[in-house]
Amino acid sequence: MGHQVQVTEQLHDYMVAHGMPLDDIAADLVAETQQLGDAAGMLTTADQAALLTTLTRLISARRAVEIGTFTGFSALAISRGLPEDGQLICLDASEEWTSIGRKYWERAGVSSRIELRIGDGHELAAALDGSFDLAFVDADKPGYIDYFERLVELIRPNGLILFDNTLAGGRVVNSDGPADRREFNAHIAKDDRVDVVMLGIGDGLTLVRKK
Repeated sequence: MGHQVQVTEQLHDYMVAHGMPLDDIAADLVAETQQLGDAAGMLTTADQAALLTTLTRLISARRAVEIGTFTGFSALAISRGLPEDGQLICLDASEEWTSIGRKYWERAGVSSRIELRIGDGHELAAALDGSFDLAFVDADKPGYIDYFERLVELIRPNGLILFDNTLAGGRVVNSDGPADRREFNAHIAKDDRVDVVMLGIGDGLTLVRKK
């Protein structure tokens, strides 16, 4: 087995600095979100945003769905990876937080690609129809298994479902770690409909490829 690099804060900053940079629009959105205080902890990291844009482009996604939009940072990243006529459907419970994102989607010229649906995430997910190329889930953690079961029906073969916060700050390895994440990780690991790759990026990002 190869040596695993310990990603310190200094090394993480180096990696972000040498990857796809945040432009002024994304940086301003991050800055406004950070003014929310504790809630800002839900913000997707800069390296995750770069990965979301890149993965969207890599699989030539045209239709995507996001469950849990918060202030719209990850939606901005995904929508930038879509073609001009692409579509991202965002499901979120908060009109207040998502209204922050709307301003930046307009500034970035991607708002025409984004359809925001406000309500209960599970009800909205149940109402989705058609096929999707990519899905990103950063919502209620106890609901992850239900979201997975719904999305795996909707994602095309070779499409991607991405789940955020799956390592829970590394606590998933502890027997008293968050049960919802531990159950979810075990649930998808044994599902033969998908390939699963867990990345130690942000708070843990799981890539699920539908076979």
